[in-house]
Amino acid sequence: METFSTINDAINDFIWGPFAIIILMGTGLFLGCRLGFLQITHIRFLFNRTFGRSFSKKYRDEASSNEGDITSFQAAMTSVAAIVGSGNVAGVATAIVMGGPGAVFWMWIAALIGMATKFAEVTLGVKYREVDHDGNISGGPMYYLKNGLNAKWLGAIYVVLMIPAGIVISAIVDTNTMTIAMMEKVDWPPYVFGIIFAVLTGIVVIGGIKSIGRVCEWISPFMASAYIIGGLVIIFIHIGDVPNALAQIFESAFNAQAGLGGAAGAGIMIAMRYGMARGIFSNEAGLGTGGIVHAPAKVKHPVQQAVWAPVEICIDTLFVCTVSALSIVLSGLWTAGEDLSGSALVMASFDKLLPGQFGGFIVLGAVLLFGYSCLITWYYYVEKCLGFFIGEISKPIAKVLWVIMVFFGSLTTLGFVWDLADTTNGLMMIPNLIGLIFLSSKVVNLKKEYFGEQLPIDAAIRAEAKAKK
Repeated sequence: METFSTINDAINDFIWGPFAIIILMGTGLFLGCRLGFLQITHIRFLFNRTFGRSFSKKYRDEASSNEGDITSFQAAMTSVAAIVGSGNVAGVATAIVMGGPGAVFWMWIAALIGMATKFAEVTLGVKYREVDHDGNISGGPMYYLKNGLNAKWLGAIYVVLMIPAGIVISAIVDTNTMTIAMMEKVDWPPYVFGIIFAVLTGIVVIGGIKSIGRVCEWISPFMASAYIIGGLVIIFIHIGDVPNALAQIFESAFNAQAGLGGAAGAGIMIAMRYGMARGIFSNEAGLGTGGIVHAPAKVKHPVQQAVWAPVEICIDTLFVCTVSALSIVLSGLWTAGEDLSGSALVMASFDKLLPGQFGGFIVLGAVLLFGYSCLITWYYYVEKCLGFFIGEISKPIAKVLWVIMVFFGSLTTLGFVWDLADTTNGLMMIPNLIGLIFLSSKVVNLKKEYFGEQLPIDAAIRAEAKAKK
């Protein structure tokens, strides 16, 4: 195990050094430039075409007749369920402990730039999706690499990397985080929690994407909003200390202050490494998973679904991750070192900052909901990747494999698992980013086509409303 850990550390140091910063930031900026930085210039339009329409009965009725397995909103909430996970709690804590408060700034930067990356992933995922003889829809990087780039071999490489990545990132890391959080409150052996989580996960994944979509449609809005509200209460109570906390984040992003990871002579690169690695772990921009989960949505045009991508990252990183980050920095507990880490650090921070010592239970509830939502959604990624190779027979195999690995995840240790998650994340993004770069013209054309149709409608509605006033 020690040898394997040493090899993993060497790969990790390379992937999340200048290499990752260059290819991730470079690809995101390249796509952002080509798309006119729509995540900033068209932010109102994006929210209008997502949450603005999701509660319209007329829109839902029109969309229900489109080809697909689940509604546009269900696909989006499934994606939110996948990205709002342990990375938003334990991942943020690990980033701050290892990289200092400055890591939070680089999480924000990764999110803003990654919005264009994920927009491209979802666009291509829907554009190049396939429908099998039973009417089941599959999409994602493996399919746009195969059908768009005519490079099935590259799609196969993505799948080979994605399957172990999915197992590590969710089945092991999320279960591990949930187990550790529960053991802070309940003195049970970890295997008991492993059995409970495995059973609860199996109940949902046995029904496939339709079952997953129905569950996520209800759980995602509740879990994200409840955690954000808890964070807003903390900010309101400690509003006088917030400017200093923000100053710490910005100052340490550009000087030599760092966390435990800085002990060996860190600085800006350490903050960037842990901030970006945990940011990508959280919002998944660059990994291609958004293209997988959005592919079965009932939409007429690929960009009709892709408008959700920047909004999802806004919810995940700019809202939920920021709640975790500010609570940790405000509490000052991140300097406690090895005594507190992961979800335990966030729980302790909430307990310290909220009156009545019930803050830890808010975090515990978030960890359980976030982690469980990831367990049921990441299963779908692994199922579709297996299906790329072996077809429909992949479903029972994926279900059994996933439930077993969820149980195994409860028995692992946190530090090495997070390092392994970083490595698998870094490897699987390489073939995906190649596809995004070479298919960027297709994304730009589809964006122009959809925006050209929809923006005049918005302008006409605003003009009509102004005339009535």
